[in-house]
Amino acid sequence: MSKQNPLMDVVEAQKSGEAKGIYSICSSNVFVIEACLEQEVESDNYVLIESTSNQVNQYGGYTGMNAAQFSNFVYELAKKVGLPADRILLGGDHLGPNAWQDESAESAMDKSRVLVSDSIKAGYSKIHLDASMKCADDDPDQPLDVAISAKRAAQMCRVAEQAYRENPGSPWKPCYIIGTEVPIPGGALSGETEFSVTRTEDAQRTIDVTKEAFYELGLEEAWERVVGLVVQPGVEFGDSSLIHYDREKAAQLSNFIKKYDNLIYEAHSTDYQTPESLKQMVEDHFAILKIGPALTFAFREAVFSLEMMEQEWLKGRKGVVLSQLQDVLEKIMLENPKNWKKHYQGDDVYLRFARKYSYSDRSRYYWPDEKVQKSLNILFVNLTKEPVPESLLSQYMPYQYRKVMRNELENTPLELIYDRIMSQISDYIYACQSQ
Repeated sequence: MSKQNPLMDVVEAQKSGEAKGIYSICSSNVFVIEACLEQEVESDNYVLIESTSNQVNQYGGYTGMNAAQFSNFVYELAKKVGLPADRILLGGDHLGPNAWQDESAESAMDKSRVLVSDSIKAGYSKIHLDASMKCADDDPDQPLDVAISAKRAAQMCRVAEQAYRENPGSPWKPCYIIGTEVPIPGGALSGETEFSVTRTEDAQRTIDVTKEAFYELGLEEAWERVVGLVVQPGVEFGDSSLIHYDREKAAQLSNFIKKYDNLIYEAHSTDYQTPESLKQMVEDHFAILKIGPALTFAFREAVFSLEMMEQEWLKGRKGVVLSQLQDVLEKIMLENPKNWKKHYQGDDVYLRFARKYSYSDRSRYYWPDEKVQKSLNILFVNLTKEPVPESLLSQYMPYQYRKVMRNELENTPLELIYDRIMSQISDYIYACQSQ
């Protein structure tokens, strides 16, 4: 294993002409994380797992976990599947005032610095310094000046460096990501059909002003570990549409980064891109590929398929209580609409469809609900006691059916779910491997 941060290895490979990348799992879903860890047990790849400032922070975020708890959560799952701890790379995504935008800049940045420090102490070694969002006392009528966000990012970096010196939670010095993508985290709102590729002059300004802010605080050595710039390569997913990668439109941006010895691009919202597009992105120096909702989308697909098979196989059986999982999930989402309402637009018929099948997959926020978990457990118990017939598996999960028939996969709910998630990640493994 390399003694330097594995992200530096990716940069060095890219700069030597090798089309090497790394994918980043942005999810707190236990099934997703466990499947992704299990998939890499037999490889020698590092597994990069990130939490956002909304998911995980010192107040618990929407997962109820702080950085130390999230770190322990991941390492316990790795131990369970047999993945060595030194193959895990933890990251913090959008670390900054994102979760506290309704507070003053002073208050929000105080909390941001605590979050960054906590993350470093918890073993995070990839830190996205993102202070691009406005705080309550920033001018509401003007875009936030990139120089202001750069200074705030540098302040967070200084805290991260100090935290690492005092209490290094990782064997690797932290590497930093700067900049932010154009669309909102987690996918765009519905209606967009095209996103403009980041202009090279904007990328240049972000790099220049951030470097200046780092140097003003004496962070020259830390600047050498700024390895990634978040840009918009022209990919995105919305409620019901995808924008696929077009390397011709991104060619100028792709060539621009070649003049920097220590920088590659980080691409957010690469969910649902084809394997060929992902491969092209890595070849074009968008070498850190973020994936999140597509993984919980795959989980949701598998679970819905299992419930459909449960209905076909066990409905009317004496003594069998069905899970009614889709109905339970729908009821919980209607009772607590805050995590989906502003993301979906349309009439009631369309909204019902979107809550289930949208690419944005806002249903991912509801799986931890106690009632949903109870329903999911009933589904697992039912299909463990009475395994799905092969002919029914062929109807609803044909790819998994073929593996079951070849004795490559067990016909159990958990293994079927994991295989569906793994099929999504396999596209990223393919894209990130250099030939």
